Amino acid sequence: MAVDTTEANDTKGRGSSREEYINDRMQKHSPFFRKIYHTLYTINDFLLGLWFFLGSVCFYFEEPWRVIGVTLFVVGSFQFLLRPSIRLVHEFHARRHYGEEYDKQQSGQ
Repeated sequence: MAVDTTEANDTKGRGSSREEYINDRMQKHSPFFRKIYHTLYTINDFLLGLWFFLGSVCFYFEEPWRVIGVTLFVVGSFQFLLRPSIRLVHEFHARRHYGEEYDKQQSGQ
C-alpha cells in the first residue's frame, strides 16, 4: 500500500511539535491520573480473579451451581475485555487533554 508522503511532510512541521508536546506531557503524566486508572485496573483484576475462583468452586456441586459457575466464567471473560479498554480510555483521554492544552497555548501566542 503506497503512502502519500507529500501531505505527511507538509504537516510534519506543524504536527510534530504538537506530538512532541503531547508525548512529553504523557511522560510526565500526573501521578493522580495514573493512580485513578491503576486503581480501576486493579479492581477489575481482583473481581476477575474472584469470578473465576467462585465459578471454579461452583463446579464441585450439582447442576444449579454449575450454571452459576458458567455464568461467572462468562462475566469473568467479559472483564478480560475491560482490561485493555481501561488502558485505551486512559491513553485517549490523556492525549486529548494534552492536545487541547497545547492548542490553547498556541492560540494564546
